[in-house]
Parts: sequence; structure tokens; C-alpha cells
Amino acid sequence: MLNVDLHCHSNISDGILSPSAVAVRAKANGVDVWALTDHDEIRGIPEARAAALELGLQFVTGVEISITWGAQTIHIVGLHIDETNQELVQGLAETRGGRERRARDMAAQLAAAGIPDAFEGALKHVGNPDLISRTHFARHLVDIGICADTHEVFRRYLVEGKPGYVPHRWASLAQAVKWILGAGGIAVVAHPGRYHLNDVALGAFFDEFKQLGGTAIEVNTGSHSPDQYTEYAKIAIAYGFLGSRGSDFHSPGESRVDLGALPPLPPGVVPVWHDWSLENA
Repeated sequence: MLNVDLHCHSNISDGILSPSAVAVRAKANGVDVWALTDHDEIRGIPEARAAALELGLQFVTGVEISITWGAQTIHIVGLHIDETNQELVQGLAETRGGRERRARDMAAQLAAAGIPDAFEGALKHVGNPDLISRTHFARHLVDIGICADTHEVFRRYLVEGKPGYVPHRWASLAQAVKWILGAGGIAVVAHPGRYHLNDVALGAFFDEFKQLGGTAIEVNTGSHSPDQYTEYAKIAIAYGFLGSRGSDFHSPGESRVDLGALPPLPPGVVPVWHDWSLENA
């Protein structure tokens, strides 16, 4: 059975390792098919592709697009995209816009809570200045001893109702799916179990996603508990969605699940890669 990991990040967005270093780790962990899916950014793809080719790792182009739906931030992964598609390139550039302003507002809130100079501290962790994010602030707060790890940071800060939370208006669901499909890709809902949507809202979201041309959801992901693997397998089957598998790896020691370490998709779920031309499929 192929070890497929279709969701992870490099230092082009909010990961720690370079795209080539992520490829090396994926290969060392026994991954057979790998996608780099940086947030709203595709500039790591050439390096990732070259490293995968050298390692004999089957590579899939990818991106994770931030959207706003129902006043929440939700992520849509695009797989098998043409990263040179101009509508996608322009859409991602527009989505990245405004991150610095948001980051400065986050820093101002943290300063009011007694944590000064957070913007400058976060910048020390940024590989791509266009993509400063909450994760970079979280790493800074760990560095200066405010919290023991990034998971504690997100419990105490940077989320709705806590100091440092600043909402951002991202792309719409329709825009993200249109960009992905226009680039020849497959639209996948990332870690659906992470969103604070009740059953009615989640159903409405999935209905809209499917109507727009979305075809898959992540079932096994580092952001889901084992119980949620089963829960979202049932949802995938009920909606006729394909199932994806991805660790959502960001860095060693920080991510809940390492590259390639997830269990296989539950029985009955049709893998998103079921009709791809893959070796040893």
C-alpha cells in the first residue's frame, strides 16, 4: 500500500524546513507520494519538485488556500495544480495581501496584554515576509518563555476571544475552488474537523463546496483525532467525496503527526489518488 502524504508546509509559508529538506524527511519516513501545500504560496514547488525527483519520490503540486466562510477562516487544498496558471498566481498574491497589516494589529494587541515587540520577534521566524502568520507569533512567544509550546500559545492567545486575535478577510470559497479547477487541480477541504461549525453549517458548507466543483475532503490528517478519521470517512462516503490523507506537518517536534505517519484511510473511502498514474498503486 502506498504511503501518501498530501498536506505539509515548508519555510516558504509557516513551516521550519526548506522545501528540499521536507522532501528528504518525507523520503526518510517512507512516504511514496508527497505534496507540498504551503499557505497561499506556490514558490516552493520548483525546489520541492527537483528534490523529489532526485530522491525518487513521487511529487504532487499543491497549495493550501485561506478562505473566509461564515465569518470563519477555512482552508482549501489544491492538488495537481498547474502552478504557472496566471489566475491562480494572481489570486494567491491578492490573498497574501494584507498579512503585514494584520500582523501589526496582532502585535499591538499583544503589547496591550503585556507582550511588547511581538512583531519584530515573529519576523525572526519568517522565511517568507509575505506570509507572516499566527504560527510565527506563536514560535516567538515560546522563545521568550510566555508559553511552553505553540499549542499552549494557541490556547491562550491568537484565537478568537484571546489577545492577539485579528480576523482577516480571505478569498471566498467560490474563488478558491475556481482558481484550483482553473489550474487543472482537485479541490480538497483541509482538516474539516478543525472548524467550529455545527452540523447544519457544516452540511451547508459541504453542499456549497460540492456544487462549486469540490470533490474531496481530508479524512486522515494530523489535525484529526482517530475518532474523527471514522467520522469524516462516513461524511466522505455520504457526500460522495474522495478522501485525502495528509500530516499537516510544519516542523519536527512541533507537529502532532510526522510526515507519512498517519494510518491508512478507513475502509470504504475512495482515495483522492485512486485514478492517478502512480508507481506501485
